[in-house]
Amino acid sequence: MGEVLVFVDHVDGAVRKPTLELLTIARRLGEPVAVALGAGAGSTAGVLGAHGAVRVLVSEASEFAEYLVVPKVDALEAAAKVVGPVAVLVASSGEGKEVAARLALRLGSGLITDAVDVVAGDGGAVATQSVFAASFTTRSRVTSGVPVITVKPNSAPVEAVGAAGAVEELAVTFGALATGARVVSR
Repeated sequence: MGEVLVFVDHVDGAVRKPTLELLTIARRLGEPVAVALGAGAGSTAGVLGAHGAVRVLVSEASEFAEYLVVPKVDALEAAAKVVGPVAVLVASSGEGKEVAARLALRLGSGLITDAVDVVAGDGGAVATQSVFAASFTTRSRVTSGVPVITVKPNSAPVEAVGAAGAVEELAVTFGALATGARVVSR
């Protein structure tokens, strides 16, 4: 089993529940490697390790707070080059879907959004989606590249299981587009 990148959603080091759910799903596919970005990213390692992350790649560059999604895409692309994952999991939010779509484009991979479950299959990760107001269930698999999958919140239980959670600094080179749209207030 390979490694699975999990994009960490946190606020100043406080990990949000959808990320812990993603770690549960990631363990079904391989070894979870969490990618924590921004202020407080280093302090997420304890919680992430307690929920199965074998490694935590961190970068606390100011660009993650000062600019919109492109710096996060740059970082996830760098992490994918370092890890060589079998899948990338992102929480299905407005920002998460945009980050995932841009990452899939850069990696030349397929994208599945709004999955409610992900399991290992013969040809790689298989995602389950509820469609048409949950009237139908579909099962999908990416056929090209590394699957990039966004998962809806509350799709999996939060299961604590100890792992190393070793922190590694992620070297990120920001592209010219990373500074295209600056956040001026919140």
